[in-house]
Amino acid sequence: MKTANLAIVFTDIKGFTERTSRQTLEENQQLLKLHGELLLPLFRAFSGKVVKTIGDAFLVTFESPTQAVLCGAAIQDRLWGHNRAAAETERLEVRVAVNVGEVRLESGDVFGEPVNIAARIEGITDAGEVYFTEAVYLSMNKAEVPAKEVGEFELKGIPEKVRVYQIPHAFYRVEPAGMEVSPEQPPFGNLGLSRVEEAGRKGTGELSQAAVAIAEQASRATAELSVSAAQLGRRSATAAKQATAKGAQALTQLRGRWTKAPSKVRVAALIGVAVLAVVAGVAVVGSPVDRAIRAVRSAETSERPVKVRAARALIAKLPEGADRDDAQGRLEEARGSPRDAVDHYQDEAAHGGRAGVSHLIDLLGSSDCRTRSSAAEALGDLKATRARGSLEDLAEQGGEGESDVPLFGCDSKGAAKDALRELE
Repeated sequence: MKTANLAIVFTDIKGFTERTSRQTLEENQQLLKLHGELLLPLFRAFSGKVVKTIGDAFLVTFESPTQAVLCGAAIQDRLWGHNRAAAETERLEVRVAVNVGEVRLESGDVFGEPVNIAARIEGITDAGEVYFTEAVYLSMNKAEVPAKEVGEFELKGIPEKVRVYQIPHAFYRVEPAGMEVSPEQPPFGNLGLSRVEEAGRKGTGELSQAAVAIAEQASRATAELSVSAAQLGRRSATAAKQATAKGAQALTQLRGRWTKAPSKVRVAALIGVAVLAVVAGVAVVGSPVDRAIRAVRSAETSERPVKVRAARALIAKLPEGADRDDAQGRLEEARGSPRDAVDHYQDEAAHGGRAGVSHLIDLLGSSDCRTRSSAAEALGDLKATRARGSLEDLAEQGGEGESDVPLFGCDSKGAAKDALRELE
C-alpha cells in the first residue's frame, strides 16, 4: 500500500444543482467549460494534481499546503475579476476547502481521513472563501499566507472537533507583474494571482480531459432533466384535473349540508375556520429561524453570506435535537448545498424527527448524483422502510450524472440498491 503526505483541496460551484434546472443545455455546458478554463490553469500553476472531478467539484492534491492555500486565494480573486464583467449565466461562485495529512494512494485516487475531513470542511465553507484546517495552518508558511480562525466544528464521522481557519479578506494588495489590475480591491489582494505568470489572461487553449469530461456530463445530465421535467409536467396536469373534479364534487356536497345545518352548528364551524386561519397565518409567517432561512434562499449573491451567518446564529440557539437538525438541513438547501443537508436530515431522523426521512426521500430526486447517493445511503443506514418505493425507482431509473467511468463516476443507482439490501 502506497501512502503520501499531501494537501487535499476540494472545490465546488455554489448553487450548481439549482442552476442546471433553470438553464438551457447550452448554458450548462458553457458554464462547466468556463469553470474548467478558469480553474485548471491555476491548479497547474501551483503544482496541483487533479485527482478527479465529480459533477461541478474538483478534488486536487498538492505536495505543499502553502501552495494549496495560495491556489485557493488565486481561484477566488480570478473569479472575482471574471464575475465583475460576466453575464449572470456565466458568473461563478466557488467554495475552496483544504486539509493535509497522510493519504492512501490507489489506482490514481486518494483515500483516508484527511480526504473525508476536507470534504466535510467544504460543506461548511461559504462561497467565495478559502477554509483550511488547523493541520494546514500549522504546516504552511505563515509568512506567505495570513490566517484568521473561524472556530471549532463537529464534523460527521470525525471523533474530535476540528479547528478551522480562513484567509482574511485583504488589507494588503499585491500588484501582479504584466497584468492590468482593477482599481477596486479583489477579496484576497492578488495574494495568489501575483505568483501566476499571465494570471490576468484567461487560457484560450484546449480544455484538459477533465474539463471535457465535465462538459459531457453536463450535456447528458441536462438532456435527462428535460425528459424528467416533461414527465413531471404530464403527471402534474393529470393530478390537477383529478383534484379539480374531486374538489368540485366535495364543494357541492358541502353546500347542501351547510344549508341544512342548524344555526349553532354554522356558528361553531365559522369560529373553527377563523381559528384555523389564524394558525395558518402563523405558519406562513413562520418562526424567526424559518424567516432567516427564507431570507437566505431569496438573498442576492452579495448578501447571502451575511444572511447565512444570521440564520446559523438563530439555529445555534435551538435545543439540540430534531428541530435543530431540521433547521440546519433546510439552511444547507437554501444556500444551494443539498449534499450537506443529508447529514443533518439523517441526524434529525435518528433523533426521532419524522420529517428527516421525508427530506431524504425528496433528495433522492435531486439532479445532483452525489446528493442522491448520500440520501440513499442515509436511508439505508436508518432502515427507513417507507423509502422503499422511492429507492426502488432510483435503483431502476437512476438520474442525472450517472457514470460507469471509475475516475469521474457517481453511481446513485448502486447506492439505492445497497440501501434496499439494508432494508431487507
